[in-house]
Amino acid sequence: MEKLKIAGGYPLKGTIKVSGAKNSAVALIPATILAESPVTIEGLPDISDVQILKSLLEEIGGNVTFENGDMMVDPRSMVSMPLPNGKVKKLRASYYLMGAMLGRFKKAVIGLPGGCHLGPRPIDQHIKGFEALGAKVTNEQGAIYLRADELKGARIYLDVVSVGATINIMLAAVKAKGKTIIENAAKEPEIIDVATLLTNMGAKIKGAGTDIIRIEGVESLTGCKHTIIPDRIEAGTYMILGAAVGEGVLIDNVIPHHMESLIAKLREMGVPIETGDEQIYIGKGEQLKAVDIKTLVYPGFPTDLQQPFTSLLTRADGTAVVTDTIYSARFKHIDELRRMNANIKVEGRAAIVNGPVTLQGAKVKASDLRAGAALVIAGLMAEGITEVSGLEHIDRGYSDLVDKLNGLGATIWREKMTEEEIEQLKN
Repeated sequence: MEKLKIAGGYPLKGTIKVSGAKNSAVALIPATILAESPVTIEGLPDISDVQILKSLLEEIGGNVTFENGDMMVDPRSMVSMPLPNGKVKKLRASYYLMGAMLGRFKKAVIGLPGGCHLGPRPIDQHIKGFEALGAKVTNEQGAIYLRADELKGARIYLDVVSVGATINIMLAAVKAKGKTIIENAAKEPEIIDVATLLTNMGAKIKGAGTDIIRIEGVESLTGCKHTIIPDRIEAGTYMILGAAVGEGVLIDNVIPHHMESLIAKLREMGVPIETGDEQIYIGKGEQLKAVDIKTLVYPGFPTDLQQPFTSLLTRADGTAVVTDTIYSARFKHIDELRRMNANIKVEGRAAIVNGPVTLQGAKVKASDLRAGAALVIAGLMAEGITEVSGLEHIDRGYSDLVDKLNGLGATIWREKMTEEEIEQLKN
């Protein structure tokens, strides 16, 4: 196991390039199961979630190569092999294997997904969709069993707006007989990305990016080449980081339209921002003002950027209220920020941040992926050395983070943890 060490107080300047979108990648890779010839996905991030999905596709008989961000999947020899445990438990998005395998084989056995612990994130809307399409779904010994004689199009209304359920139902419905209509669908850019891949494979999908998606089932899908969209959460993390400790940071390979809610909040704080076609420039904010944020489904403020933004608010003048309407348990980073001298308290679904304060380097632990990003930003802002453990979470979503940040002038490195430190983490 490794830890991250950060020497704070160094101003960051220069250009940082965003990788492909993690939240697209984890759905695009399972989608290749539906094809009847090879599929190439270009620009994938080199993160642990992608590596796990690669090995899961190989486990069910796929021939997969992954080099320099490009993955080629030959799905022709895949079989409907049960995946009850093991690697499936390591990532939340393993549930996309359900929709893809159901769509291709009319059956699947998938272990209940793992990933970050952010409180209850039930898959009841996914199951509701599968059952509407004609599948029988049972939970047996901690694994989900899906079986269908055939899949038939249906009208499905999602009780809550869910990115995962919207994509999973799309994957299962593209080869179902007849028309499927998903109402109250999520609108995230990653859904459009997955729909674009499926359409290039021969699927008939209309309305991706709106709250009603219409799918006309087709008999077969063929391979294609697809380029993934940039990661808007990674881009947002670097924008926040630039606002916190930057002296002019240019974020490259970004779609500014995807970042509008964050851009609005940073400008409200007093951060100078310029946008281009595929770049965003974050100027140095001299005196930052506290602003309230409330996470909402897209195009609202992303829950995935709530934690990094909370770190930035410790630098701002005044009191800010951070409300997370998506995940009630997404405040585990607050105790760690308090170790670093942050003045924050949690009340229900809200965190109240008082600033400005000078953060102090400390030993902290990332409890989940975006909490890890928040602690890295805090470490860059703090006086002295910050040690961040729980790197396995950060590695799930940020490709080449150390090299990218050092390229801006940060002083950040990885070190092996001692056996004593590992034991302390377990207790």
